[in-house]
Amino acid sequence: MAEAIKEEFDELEEAKELFEHYRFVADPGQTLLRVDKFLVNRIENASRNKIQEAATGGFIRVNERPVKSNYKVKPNDVVSVVMAYPPREIEIIPENIPLDIVYEDDHLLVVNKKPGMVVHPGYGNYTGTLVNALAWHLKDLPLFNSDDPRPGLVHRIDKDTSGLLVVAKTEQAKNHLARQFFEKTTTRSYVALVWGQVKEEEGTVVGHIGRSLKDRKQMAVFPDGDHGKHAVTHYKVLERLGYVTLVQCRLETGRTHQIRVHMRHIGHHLFNDERYGGDQILKGTTFTKYKQFVQNCFTILPRQALHARTLGFVHPATNEYMAFNSEVPADITQVVEKWRTYIAGRDLD
Repeated sequence: MAEAIKEEFDELEEAKELFEHYRFVADPGQTLLRVDKFLVNRIENASRNKIQEAATGGFIRVNERPVKSNYKVKPNDVVSVVMAYPPREIEIIPENIPLDIVYEDDHLLVVNKKPGMVVHPGYGNYTGTLVNALAWHLKDLPLFNSDDPRPGLVHRIDKDTSGLLVVAKTEQAKNHLARQFFEKTTTRSYVALVWGQVKEEEGTVVGHIGRSLKDRKQMAVFPDGDHGKHAVTHYKVLERLGYVTLVQCRLETGRTHQIRVHMRHIGHHLFNDERYGGDQILKGTTFTKYKQFVQNCFTILPRQALHARTLGFVHPATNEYMAFNSEVPADITQVVEKWRTYIAGRDLD
């Protein structure tokens, strides 16, 4: 009976071509873990229910054989997700989306990105991105007619972070700028509102940053040489506002979520940073009025309080050092002003 079912499944598989969408190789030190849990930590925006449904349909494979959702992944297992249709090719569709361009010449442009805009197309965000907008603005340039989903981009900032980005308009400019970011010769500073009173007037956070071993959607700080990549963030207090602090963060390296992760590592989560726990009331009183005050701040600023304010680099054609500044957007300034008003005349010690 079992053999007949297997033969029927094999016939169905032959009747329709299956395409691999995801492929993961378990680490040599992988502990036994259900395959649905293994995949939900590695596939962005995937729910455990969806993965279990895929397993029921025969679309979850381990070492090229279908498995149930309760299969225990072992060291060096090759886990893949297959579908009856090919993976979506990322096509850059030019979209007439307004851009705040603060500088532009024949070689590059500098954009002041609004919060909420994804930088480049990817899973779940195929349109409405900065790259889609740039493809429209620069549609006559060869660099933006390629199949590269990140044409002209040499660095990025998170979806809900606002601020400055430099974009190359030629391959020569892209290579020149990319080398500057790699060699850490660019200047980048951010303004951030963080929870708690930062004790020192200024300091430095050093710690490897890599993908969290507990939650693949988060980054984490690891001991040097253990996991992740070397990362350095310099911070300086700009203003003390009671239960929160306004700081300037200067990047020496540029890792994913670097400021958000480094500041959380030293106990100062970014204000209203949902992914890293800053959307909770982490400091302050238990009074109902205070809780309502913080919730009002979250409503005004429905994102992490982080803005890429300054950007400096050497122009790839003229070799001139260029520096740009961007005003802190209204949602952050309004919340800072609310905290100023709140702490006025209060003893918060």
